[in-house]
Amino acid sequence: MTEPNGPKDNPEQAARDAEPVVSKPYIMPDDPEDGSAEALAKEAADARDKMLRTLAEMENLRKRTAREVSDARTYGITGFARDVLDIADNLQRALDAVPAETRAAADAGLKALIEGVELTERSLLNALEKHGVKKFDPMGEKFDPNFQQAMYEVPDASVPSGTVVQVVQAGYMLGERILRPALVGVSKSGAKAAAASEQKAVLQ
Repeated sequence: MTEPNGPKDNPEQAARDAEPVVSKPYIMPDDPEDGSAEALAKEAADARDKMLRTLAEMENLRKRTAREVSDARTYGITGFARDVLDIADNLQRALDAVPAETRAAADAGLKALIEGVELTERSLLNALEKHGVKKFDPMGEKFDPNFQQAMYEVPDASVPSGTVVQVVQAGYMLGERILRPALVGVSKSGAKAAAASEQKAVLQ
């Protein structure tokens, strides 16, 4: 019996000899080897990116929280302020109910009463203003539906159409928001007003 002399006589040996020898797994260029300088730099860049994102999110949260706290401080008294406005309205009605002739001819007692009501109204308005509530009177201004509520129209050719010519009830602001719109009467267009507007446009 003869011994196998080559690969042809030993198929298993030939198959093993044909297999390529690989020293280590192939690594993609974008996937650096663990522990290499490139891998460490990539990890550092990822960590820095996450840190910056976290810092940005925290800053946005801080600003949003500060804004919410400021709004709560400014507008948290909205309901209370609206209730107090009824008191201010009643004081104003009490003063308007006294005719100018009666004031002029009033005795010392009535004058003292009127002055006391006026002083109370001023004190109330000052207290409201201290907390951001301001009264506004749009008399003579162009009608603005964001701040005023038109109750009726008044035929008045002496002013441009849409001008506030009567204020039924003053309006109030709370910070930059409207607390209560002013109730107003608005001028209605007339022939004289239209002619005046046309003449003004020609002159311009």
